Amino acid sequence: MTKTLMTGTALATLLSLSTGAALAQDCPADLPLVEDGKLTMSINATIPPKQYIDKDGNIAGLHRDMGDEIAKRLCLEPVYRNVDFAVQIPGLDADRWDMINTGLYFTDERAGFMQLVPYSVNALALIAAAGNPEGFSAPKDLAGHPVGVEIAGFEEKKLNEINDAQVAEGLDPMDIRAFNTYGEVFLALGGGQISAVFAGDAIGSYYQEQGQFSKAATGLYPGTPGAFAFDEPDLAQAVADALNAMKADGTYDAMMDAYGTTKIDVWDRWPGEFTYFYSGN
Repeated sequence: MTKTLMTGTALATLLSLSTGAALAQDCPADLPLVEDGKLTMSINATIPPKQYIDKDGNIAGLHRDMGDEIAKRLCLEPVYRNVDFAVQIPGLDADRWDMINTGLYFTDERAGFMQLVPYSVNALALIAAAGNPEGFSAPKDLAGHPVGVEIAGFEEKKLNEINDAQVAEGLDPMDIRAFNTYGEVFLALGGGQISAVFAGDAIGSYYQEQGQFSKAATGLYPGTPGAFAFDEPDLAQAVADALNAMKADGTYDAMMDAYGTTKIDVWDRWPGEFTYFYSGN
């Protein structure tokens, strides 16, 4: 699919065109940051095409591109901490980084203890071995099979909910195996340790296009946004303002289209502009 990944040259052109708009903006002053002059972001670069390590050993993908652009518009240097998902929320709370930039799923529960800025809409998929030899087509087909998922994320919670409901209906339980990263999950699938992976649609499309695995079911449970997360309301609002500027000048839409990602404005709770959600005190 030609729309899934933008070439490096095209993306560089897009980002260079946004430079003038960024320089024209006033730099926010006195932002609460872990380190002055830097926007420090946690990322989990194991989920192509949104976040991964490229052939040169650099962090790449949609999340890197968006993080770089947001930092530029805030007149800050982007800094990335590539860590497992399980430590990202505790690390935010401990002031190890300013922002979680890993496609964290929006939930009202999470919005009760940190500020969330939704920016894309996700769906989930079942990914099987190449050619889908078991013939999986729905979660019910996974009853009695070992299924892999990344630990501590929305996907693991959702998979357990599905499994509990299926067991209540009389189906055999799945053998759910949680791994530290999706890189480990797909290694296990390739090695025959598990029968399927429960993950985001985008990563399923990426691996299918590479000819490594096959999507057995796609577009599952659509509508859950991916969000940036913060522990400082002023920084959350500054990032939301940067995203609104990116939306206004076309940079946001171009990035979403380049990676085949659904824009946030189809979310049924989209308020019409980027903002942060927070229900805590």
